[in-house]
Amino acid sequence: MTSTAVDLAARLGRTVLYQIYPQSFADANRDGIGDLAGITERLDYLAWLGVDALWLSPCFVSPFADAGYDVADYFQVAPRYGTNEDMARLTEEAGRRGISVLLDLVAGHTSDQHPWFRASTDDPDDDRFVWSDLPVDGFQAGPGARGGYYRPNFFPFQPALNYGYARSDPAEPWRLPVDAPGPLANRAALREIMSHWFGLGVAGFRVDMASSLVKDDPGHVETGRLWREMRAWLDDSYPGRVLISEWGNPRVAVPAGFHVDFFLQFGGDDDGLPFRSLWNNGAGTVNQSWGEVPAWAGADGDGDAGTFVEAWQAAADAIAATGRGGVVGLPTSNHDFTRLVAGARDAEQARVAHVLTMTWPALPSVYYGDEIGMRYVPGTPTLEGSRLSPTYDRAGSRTPMQWGGLPAGTLGPGSPATPTYLPQDPDPGLPTVAGQLGDESSLLHLVRELIALRHRDDRLDVDSPVEVLASGYPMAYLRGGTLAIVLNPGRLDVRFQLDGAARAKPLVARGCRTEAGDGRHDIVHLDGHGYAVLDLDAPESFRHAR
Repeated sequence: MTSTAVDLAARLGRTVLYQIYPQSFADANRDGIGDLAGITERLDYLAWLGVDALWLSPCFVSPFADAGYDVADYFQVAPRYGTNEDMARLTEEAGRRGISVLLDLVAGHTSDQHPWFRASTDDPDDDRFVWSDLPVDGFQAGPGARGGYYRPNFFPFQPALNYGYARSDPAEPWRLPVDAPGPLANRAALREIMSHWFGLGVAGFRVDMASSLVKDDPGHVETGRLWREMRAWLDDSYPGRVLISEWGNPRVAVPAGFHVDFFLQFGGDDDGLPFRSLWNNGAGTVNQSWGEVPAWAGADGDGDAGTFVEAWQAAADAIAATGRGGVVGLPTSNHDFTRLVAGARDAEQARVAHVLTMTWPALPSVYYGDEIGMRYVPGTPTLEGSRLSPTYDRAGSRTPMQWGGLPAGTLGPGSPATPTYLPQDPDPGLPTVAGQLGDESSLLHLVRELIALRHRDDRLDVDSPVEVLASGYPMAYLRGGTLAIVLNPGRLDVRFQLDGAARAKPLVARGCRTEAGDGRHDIVHLDGHGYAVLDLDAPESFRHAR
C-alpha cells in the first residue's frame, strides 16, 4: 500500500480532487465503455495536471439502472470496468505519482437485484430493509414470498437499507429503532465494505446521499451519531483515510463526522442556494425545479457571491467549533450538475470560476473535462437513469472525455479510445486535451497553473485566513493578508480600489491592469471576464510549500 493512501487526511488543506465518471473517461479495452485500465493509462496526464486525489463514481457490480448508484455487489468491480485486480493496480500506480484514489460508497440503498434485498423478499423476519405489511404512501410492492411493501431511497428500484428511525410511531410498526438487529447489521456491513477496499489501497470514500440513512431524523441527530461513530472507527482502525459526504450542507455534515462536505445544487435555500448562486448555468431551461437564481458567474453581472460567502463562513465557524478539523468542499460541477460551460456561459467565464475554486479556502473538486471547458450537451440521449425530470437530464453532463488525438507517449500511451457509452459533443469546435496541451494560453494550462500555485503558496491553505473585500463585480478577497484575488466573470469592464495593487506582483492574471494612486488608493482595472491573483508583498515574503 502506498503512503498517499494513508496520508490523505493530513494533507486535505492543499488537496485538489478530480472526479471521474468511469464509463466516460478512457476506454482501454476498446469496448465503448470507459474502464479502470483506461484511468490507469491516463495517470500521467492527471499527474501533469497536478491533482492529488481521484474520486471515481460507482464502479461496483450493478444492473446500471441508475448508472451504478444501484449496487448489486459492494465487494466486486463491475465487469464493464475490469476486476478488483485492476483496482489494486490503479491505486498502486496512482500512489507512485502521489495521487490517492477514493471510491463512491452508496450507503443508503442497494439495487433491488442485490442478494441482501432478494433474501429479504422471502424472509418476513429480515429487517435489513424497511418493510410494511400494508400499503404506505411512497412504498413499493415487494416481490417474493414475503409480499408487503418496501421503502425506496431514491428511484423505486433502490430499496432503502434500514438504519432505523429516530422517532417511533405505534401506528407505523416498520419504524425500527436504530439499535435493532437489521440497522446494526447494516452499520457493520459499511465497515466491512470500507475495510475491503482499504485493503486494495483505496484512500477513502465519497458517501452518496449521506444524510439519508436514519429516517424521520429531525436535525439529523441520529444520522450524525451514526457517522461520528463511523469516523471514530475509521480514525482508530485506518488513520489517514477520509470520508467525504454528499450532504450539501457542510455546516452540518462535517461536525457530523465527515472530513469534507461539498456545497451542492440540490435542496432549498439553506442547502442548494449558496452553490447555485455561484454558477447556476441555465437552471431555468435545464432544470426548472432549481428555480431562477442570478448566478455570480454570469456574463450579465446581476448575481452576487455574498450568499455563498455567508454560507461558507457559517460552515467554517461550525467546523472550527468542533475542534476536530474538517474542510468545506467546492466543486466546479459534477455528474448531477450542468457543468461550468452551459447555456449562455462560455469558457471565458469558466476561467474565472476556476480561479475562485482554486483560491478559496475550500477543497476544490474538478469534474473531468471542466479543465478544458467541456460543456453540458443538451439533447444527449437518456441513459441508465439519467433523466430526473421532464426538464432535466443528467446525460448532458456525462458525455465522453474529449481527449483529441494525443500522440503516443504524450502524458500516456498514445491517444486513448473515446468511450461511446454516450455520444460525444457534436460541436465541431469542441475543446480537447490535445488541442489545448500545446497552447499555454488555454484553459487547461490555466487550471494547471492554478493547481501549482495552490500547492506552493501556503496563503492558499484552507486554514489560511480570508478577508472578503467585495462579493459582486468584481469579487475581491485577501488570502493570508497579502494575496489578493480579484475576479470579474461579467462581460463589462470593472474597476476596484485595492491598497498596494500598483506595486503587487501578478501571479496569475488576464485582462488586468493597475493604476497607481498614493498607495492607499491604487486601482485595479479588470476587463470583462478578467481576473488577477496579486502578491501584495512580493517578492520578499513570497512563501513556498512547507
